[in-house]
Amino acid sequence: MVDRYTTLVIDDEKSARDRIIRLTKHFPDTFEIIGEAPNGTIGLEMIENLQPDLIFLDIQMPGLSGFELLERMTAAPLVIFCTAYDEYALKAFEANGIDYLLKPLQLNRLTQTVAKLEQVSTSTISKKELLDVLKDLQQQPQEKKATSFTIKKGDRMVLLKIADILYFEASEKYAYIYDNKGNKHLTEQSLIQISKSLPDSFIRIHRSLMVNFDHVTEVQKYFNRRFVIHLDGKEPLKLISARSAYEQIKEKINI
Repeated sequence: MVDRYTTLVIDDEKSARDRIIRLTKHFPDTFEIIGEAPNGTIGLEMIENLQPDLIFLDIQMPGLSGFELLERMTAAPLVIFCTAYDEYALKAFEANGIDYLLKPLQLNRLTQTVAKLEQVSTSTISKKELLDVLKDLQQQPQEKKATSFTIKKGDRMVLLKIADILYFEASEKYAYIYDNKGNKHLTEQSLIQISKSLPDSFIRIHRSLMVNFDHVTEVQKYFNRRFVIHLDGKEPLKLISARSAYEQIKEKINI
């Protein structure tokens, strides 16, 4: 076992990389972040050049996937997978002593990873075992994250980019979408349905509100374990979070 793991973070989603790096700061005696890569190709080059002890690795990436990266690398770091695969499909990882983190990464789950690292040596997992397990998981269906929403406008269907959405507001069985141009749209999906296909930047701050933190400009503490969330857009606005979202928001903004 090493006392402090030199660590690379390899994921094509910047928000996912930022989240991993932010949460590893809670364990300065375990992780030493020495770099991050936005795709598998750059990640492979950094692995070979920097020879890290450990990598956080996304499975599904455009270009060079996590599976292809493992096939090509000659170094042998410990691998912690960051994935949207469900927990049932990932039981195989545990059987091989491999750890995994479901997206979005949670601090309590990373705490378990740190405890596991204290018992793991770099010789416990062979490259073949990694590839065999990952090959099985490649057969598992993975839900795709939406990049846009289809909005009905009279007899037209309009595509609204996820990146332009400020927040969703529940309205009985449906939801309203508020974009950064000051528009309000109605979708026939519920918040529960919508949340299954959203990226990590979206947080449910209230039973009826789901906010895109990529558009958050300021977060202020409010009374009774709540926050005032400031959003950008055509006209700046403020939303109040529920007490139930306190810990999740606190973790998101790293306080």
